[in-house]
Amino acid sequence: MNEKDDLLKYLRSQRANLLAKLEGLSDYDVRRPMTPTGTNLLGLLKHVASVQLGYLGVVFDRPSNREMPWLAAGAPQDSDLWAGPDESRADILELHEFSALHSDRTIELLTLDTVGEVPWWDPASRQVILSRIMVHVCVETARHAGHADILRELIDGATGNGPLDRNTSTRTAEEWSAYRAELEAVASRHRLN
Repeated sequence: MNEKDDLLKYLRSQRANLLAKLEGLSDYDVRRPMTPTGTNLLGLLKHVASVQLGYLGVVFDRPSNREMPWLAAGAPQDSDLWAGPDESRADILELHEFSALHSDRTIELLTLDTVGEVPWWDPASRQVILSRIMVHVCVETARHAGHADILRELIDGATGNGPLDRNTSTRTAEEWSAYRAELEAVASRHRLN
């Protein structure tokens, strides 16, 4: 396996991890804001799809010609981070699949040292090569997959990447409760008076 294949493997893995967090949830649960700043699962997926189309499309002069009104001038602030009333779950899933295919095609067509330009970055650092952008998009996707892990746990308690994930603890609900209580006791000792 070469470096480009390795980077693409990690990117695809992170995409799959993010997508998996929506499985089995209602349309309400994938849309509902779970943090004070409104972070939600479907919005994370929409955002990552938009990021892919920008960095692995526009940057290398391979625009997708996909209309993304949430990124247009005058669009409501942060509208790339949630599904609007006229956007269905199927719409966002299709957008993500489209962006992944378009991104993968860019990666297949170019070499790791292909130069691109990120028009929204500071002029001094706009010129980049594909390998740097692949790392950037992989990290961005992994970051949001991590957000999705936490949101999913808050929604229904699901953790990890399914029942076969060897990196996920097999504690019972009672054991988790005791563990959390222990952590809270330790943290409480460090509370400012």
